[in-house]
Amino acid sequence: MIAVGKMTNKKPLIEIENNSKQETVVVEMKHLKKSFGNNHVLRDINLIVNKGENLVILGQSGTGKSVLIKCIVGLIQIDEGKLLIFGKVISELRNKELIQIYRRIGFLFQSGALYDSMSVRENLEFPLRRQLSSTPKEKIDFLIEEALHNVGLSKSIDKTPSELSGGMRKRLGLARTLILKPEIMLYDEPTTGLDPITSKEISNLILDVQKKYNTSSIIITHDIECAKLTSNRIIVIKDGICAAEGSYENLEKSTDPWIRSFFQ
Repeated sequence: MIAVGKMTNKKPLIEIENNSKQETVVVEMKHLKKSFGNNHVLRDINLIVNKGENLVILGQSGTGKSVLIKCIVGLIQIDEGKLLIFGKVISELRNKELIQIYRRIGFLFQSGALYDSMSVRENLEFPLRRQLSSTPKEKIDFLIEEALHNVGLSKSIDKTPSELSGGMRKRLGLARTLILKPEIMLYDEPTTGLDPITSKEISNLILDVQKKYNTSSIIITHDIECAKLTSNRIIVIKDGICAAEGSYENLEKSTDPWIRSFFQ
């Protein structure tokens, strides 16, 4: 077990089976830095995300948690260090290769990023039409119905987002992301603004997604119950570095008052 308050320098693990390499580390950050003017948000981030795991990232507001996952999807460019996704150094890839990488990543925005003028069905059709333009209508209908079924929204297919509750809108945003079968899921505050019961439902849904789709996930959250339910591993960010790493149970028992404050 990794010691609380310390980070180990891990190298990507490679499994060899039948003389072929299999990815076991899907995201890796090496000495990653990002500043905005004189605001040094990410000072020296070193972390890995293993295939099939849910990694939760905790930290106080303004510590760069959301910046970190926006770097992964290319919304923000890093200043220094290396970002590897599926074993490839992102800064060394051409546009065509980057597009192929990003298609394997799903991002659930805090707001859901839904189109209020479109129905639930149309919100799900939109990403399919963009990336699977030659797909027959029957196949698209099947993918939409499957995605809605997996998030419990089958009966809401003809409603608009404005007719849905906050929790249902989160589910719709997740369905729209999952419809393209991403291998990596990034969740930015998935339970923000939801009541405790709905928050628990969303947390359980994240676990369902992990099992059904075999996703690797990074979950940014302030919700400690969400962290407890969904995490295989937790990293705590402080002053732009990964200050502590471990399981929920180990971090909760930390003797460091600052780390323990997250779990009270």
